[in-house]
Amino acid sequence: MAVNVLCVGRLKEKYLKDGIAEYAKRLSRFCKFTVTEVEEEPLTSESESDIERVKAREGQRILSRAEGHLIALCIDGKNLSSTELSEYMTSLPAKGVSRITFIIGGSYGLSDEVASRCNFRLSFGKNTYPHQLMRLILCEQIYRAFMIAGGGTYHK
Repeated sequence: MAVNVLCVGRLKEKYLKDGIAEYAKRLSRFCKFTVTEVEEEPLTSESESDIERVKAREGQRILSRAEGHLIALCIDGKNLSSTELSEYMTSLPAKGVSRITFIIGGSYGLSDEVASRCNFRLSFGKNTYPHQLMRLILCEQIYRAFMIAGGGTYHK
């Protein structure tokens, strides 16, 4: 199984980079894990049309790199428990899925085109998180899902 986290923008904070690197190392036992960053589009004004332009351009970059079973992180997606996420992920190989791509949008979210192309929309609740922090949270949950599936003691 290959798992990719596809996200907008470069990670800047060292503590987030270190945390993601730690989970990437742990995940290497279970899958080929990668993180792919696409360029963030600059916003020239706060107008709705400019925000839509940014989302569309970032969406094009995302879709050019998206492969396999696409899971978008969306506030309006389905909220799964850690156990349910594990069950969902472990059900995919039986359906012929060998690659999962989790997609995290930029500051303004995902374009409608990206959201509609995804196989599943996943929510981590109604709270709003900085998209860079969400990368670390997602990596932890992916690791937790594999540990649950393998009967590990990490999840209590």
